[in-house]
Amino acid sequence: MTILSADKVVTPDGVLEPGWVSVEDGRIARVERGLPERTDRHVHVIVPGFVDIHCHGGGGASFDSADPEECVRAAAFHLEHGTTTLVASLVTATPDDLERRASVLAELADDGVVAGVHYEGPFLSVARKGAHDPTLLRAPDAETVGRLLKIPHVRMMTLAPELDGGLDALRRVRDAGVIPAVGHTDATYDVALEAVRSGARVATHLFNGMRPLNHREPGPILALLEAPDVTVELVGDGVHLHPSIVAHIARTAGSARTALVTDSIAAAGMSDGEYRLGGLDVEVRDGVARLAEGGSIAGSTATAAAIFRQTVLTSGVALEDAVRLAATTPAALLGLTDRGAVAPGLRADLVLLNADLRVETVVTA
Repeated sequence: MTILSADKVVTPDGVLEPGWVSVEDGRIARVERGLPERTDRHVHVIVPGFVDIHCHGGGGASFDSADPEECVRAAAFHLEHGTTTLVASLVTATPDDLERRASVLAELADDGVVAGVHYEGPFLSVARKGAHDPTLLRAPDAETVGRLLKIPHVRMMTLAPELDGGLDALRRVRDAGVIPAVGHTDATYDVALEAVRSGARVATHLFNGMRPLNHREPGPILALLEAPDVTVELVGDGVHLHPSIVAHIARTAGSARTALVTDSIAAAGMSDGEYRLGGLDVEVRDGVARLAEGGSIAGSTATAAAIFRQTVLTSGVALEDAVRLAATTPAALLGLTDRGAVAPGLRADLVLLNADLRVETVVTA
């Protein structure tokens, strides 16, 4: 048995100051207030392992590569930075390429390296394409949607519901037991409401890649925020969103409906320079990734740990709420009831933080 103690242990019931956690056979055995008689490690804060439902790569490696070893490196990089559960996201590509890439990731999901696959494309709006190749974007025909859904371990598919067949596709994704997400969309408010009624459960990186909020045509942002069954993703890296927006959405949508995501690419954890996202050239300057042509933001270079820290220290979100955003809520969205919190019986996926909320150690089941 391993005993970990901390000045603060963040549990579903609040923050224990101080507190301790015992780990046995990969599970959390006890969580108690106070200090134990003995401890194997004492840190400032203990939180659950982060759960990232939108990640394209990191550490110089990309999930789009279709190279199992490269995909393992990307997952390992994020694990070192506290992400103990990760859904691998694929950007727009041809259906054949997406099938091939997703099949590689499905095998890694069998091994527990990733928690599943997220298709971010190709059924997206050209008008809100962001860092997706517009020549490969397409309407969601039933055959192609069906092909992609047949790959094992598909967790989520992002679509623009205003496209021809978009609402039908959302329903088909829902009926397949996959999470339907709305993103990279130019939908009106009314169409976005139809998407919610058709089963949409996630707003892919809310605000980014969407028709902006307008007082005469609210667009998808307000419709998704109003929907009680929709979880909204926030890329809280300080680039995609102003810190005050993260705080506002966490407060108004609530921590049970808000999930912090990295949307990170291969450049995460790397130096400035030139990279690729899908088939597009990306330039990273001062840690910000943008398309070489057009200058659109092209994912992030952040880790879940960095976004968690920013959410607490810059956005001012309470520590226990930030834990829900970074771990509890995304785990619940995925139906993973064995993780996402520091509680007895759950997997011992833990992140040990110092006083500056930087990762000291990552413990995994």
